[in-house]
Amino acid sequence: MKKLKIQKFIKQIIKFISFPLVLMKKIIGSIRKKIKLSITFKITSTYLGLYFLSLILVIVLTLIGYLGYKIHELDKTGDSYVPYIIEKVINTKEELDAFIIDERIEGILIHDGSFNLISKTGSEYKEYENNVFSKLEIIRNNRVYKYTKSYLFKGDIYYLTINFNIQKIISELMIIGVFIMAAGFLGALILAAIGPLASKKIVKPIKDMTEVAKTITANNINTRLNVKASQYELKELAETFNKMMDRIEEDYIRQQHFVSDASHELRTPIAVMKGYADMLDRWGKKDQEVLEESIQAIKNESNNMQDLVEKLLFIARNDKNTLKLNKEEFVLKKLVEEVTKETKMISINKNIQCVCSDDSVVFADKNRIKQAVRIFVENAIKFTPVDGNIYIRCKRDGDYSVVDIEDTGIGIKKRNLKKIFDRFYKEELSREKEQGGHGLGLNIAKIIVLGHRGKIKVKSTYEKGSIFSIYLPYIKK
Repeated sequence: MKKLKIQKFIKQIIKFISFPLVLMKKIIGSIRKKIKLSITFKITSTYLGLYFLSLILVIVLTLIGYLGYKIHELDKTGDSYVPYIIEKVINTKEELDAFIIDERIEGILIHDGSFNLISKTGSEYKEYENNVFSKLEIIRNNRVYKYTKSYLFKGDIYYLTINFNIQKIISELMIIGVFIMAAGFLGALILAAIGPLASKKIVKPIKDMTEVAKTITANNINTRLNVKASQYELKELAETFNKMMDRIEEDYIRQQHFVSDASHELRTPIAVMKGYADMLDRWGKKDQEVLEESIQAIKNESNNMQDLVEKLLFIARNDKNTLKLNKEEFVLKKLVEEVTKETKMISINKNIQCVCSDDSVVFADKNRIKQAVRIFVENAIKFTPVDGNIYIRCKRDGDYSVVDIEDTGIGIKKRNLKKIFDRFYKEELSREKEQGGHGLGLNIAKIIVLGHRGKIKVKSTYEKGSIFSIYLPYIKK
């Protein structure tokens, strides 16, 4: 029964402490549902919530501390009374009424070693209570503190109980609580007045970032947030935003160059076709020679445009991650020999040799790999002079099957090696050639090889030649 009362008492204390917080949470939640709150208000309300929580804790801890201090004083008073009272009562049989010399004492009880009541005076609390929770229950209900102490006298043990009236202490606790609460509410008013100003100062860097972000357009995409004016987490946010903008600007510039270069590449064949069409319209209808020349030129430029558009569509599908690879198992050596045979039929003025010792099986898109190998071979033919040598080799290197395309052409300058896979990039010498191409071939070859989890290595010496190596993972049997 006592345990149930104690548990009920503890629950009441917890409920009393948490009630203001629960009420405040409900009120704030209701307000947030009805109105759209600014971040400044949210910060201020959070500060106020934490402040009131701290205030409640201060009040509770202060009252508990003060009550503990006063009870400690009563314990010291009781300790000084114990020997005097027991010895007098046991020796002289003196009445306990004579020992009520302190206005705080309501009653005194003495029990023997078997907890039998020997003598009592004052209040009706006859039991000897040494349980802390029972003492707290009596304090809560009766405003009485039961001091208890055991004392050994003449070989016998005695138990003394002094009932102290603590109504005055409770009144002092209430006064202290009221003063702290009043001071706390005054502090809350000050915080409510100053809080919005402090909150605005906190969110000012965020507001500045927002204003700067609003001004960023395609015309001033190089605008960045001021990192020096930010601190801690906001500084990290500003740096992250600036890095993101660097990537966006880089992609935007690359896209602009791509569109510009694509437009430039398309402009030439369109201008040629328009020129021949105008020439046909003027006098080509009757001149057979002009008619045939115009038709042939229009066909060539149409094929050129078709090739360019197909390359652009291939790159666009890769950029959108919609490029599909139809993979199958095949022997890489046979594919390379096939490309070599086809190339020899077209390029009769170049010495092309194929040496393949590796017969590894790869799992890849056969047509795409053939396209990539052909790009590197055609590139070697393009930059190799008449009667120059081109060597195509197959070998194995670790977990990769490797195709090397080596030429004895003009080579690549060291400063340009990092640029050769960029879209629309052309070597200066290739621009002077009629068959210079669009500058998309190597970029497409790179997309294909990387799409098969492969890699490309390039070695080149200017005016001596280049070696392009394609690495593809092979199937281990």
